[in-house]
Amino acid sequence: MKKGAKTMLRVLLWIVAVIVILILICFVYHRYRLNAEKKLREPLGQLVDINGNNMSIYVEGSGSRTLVFLSGSGTCSPILDFKSLYSLLRDDYRIVVVEKFGYGYSDIVDEDRNIQTILSETRLALNKAGIEGPYVLCPHSMSGIEALYWAQKYPDEIEAIIGLDMAVPEYYENMKINLALMKLGQYAADLGITRLIPTLAESDAIKHGTLTNDEKNRYRAIFYNRTATVTIINEAKSVKDNARIVAQNGVPQVPMLLFISDGTGGTGFDKETWRRIQEKYISEVESGKYIELDCPHYVHDYEYGRISEEIKSFLSD
Repeated sequence: MKKGAKTMLRVLLWIVAVIVILILICFVYHRYRLNAEKKLREPLGQLVDINGNNMSIYVEGSGSRTLVFLSGSGTCSPILDFKSLYSLLRDDYRIVVVEKFGYGYSDIVDEDRNIQTILSETRLALNKAGIEGPYVLCPHSMSGIEALYWAQKYPDEIEAIIGLDMAVPEYYENMKINLALMKLGQYAADLGITRLIPTLAESDAIKHGTLTNDEKNRYRAIFYNRTATVTIINEAKSVKDNARIVAQNGVPQVPMLLFISDGTGGTGFDKETWRRIQEKYISEVESGKYIELDCPHYVHDYEYGRISEEIKSFLSD
């Protein structure tokens, strides 16, 4: 081997060694921080046993109607993400936040995430927590698919659907889901590399909502423990098939109010397309209406004041 080639090889080996050492340092520090943040990850609600795994459910408030909040894909802390909105509703309604497996304080499971299983787990969790219907479902983003399926299969359990920029089946017909990037995110989270970029943990709920400093710290602690989990990735793998099933079942005729964003903040669609698809869907609902909001996808972290008032007005009609 020529001297120049040997030098190049030696440099490459040094680079690889440095990278490995840095990753090892990140991993060790990450494990240390996870242990230090353990108290911040103590459940805010209750845990119910679903087929041998713990699912987190948060309940507060009182009223004759029960609002069930269901988070979008990748929202690491649904309980805290929705807080800015439901804190304005808890005096008038019973508030329930269901954290599906892989999210928030719920366990991570490596299982198929077909729509039948997801809905079965949610209904069982509510039943075990003693929360009876009918329900007003408040889904954000991808959970719109579950909410629509729920209304299709068990219409007597659903009083209304209030979509917080929720997804409808048509979105997934041509949506590109980058599973490779999600897996990369999973590895980065497991190794603690995400801690090198603190802004990743600064969610819309932290930056634009009404969380206290303690709640913000809780959110960050959960982010470092519930980012791109295997459950969330399995969910993404199944979402196109799930959406196809919902589309085949038609549009459920339950009262619906859709809050529609400007499409920014992670939808992957331009403003016109994002709004057109939801507005087309709601046009087929006899008792349906929509409200356009000039804010990003996590509408409940931006327009919580207006949304809360519109919900009260809609449910009082």
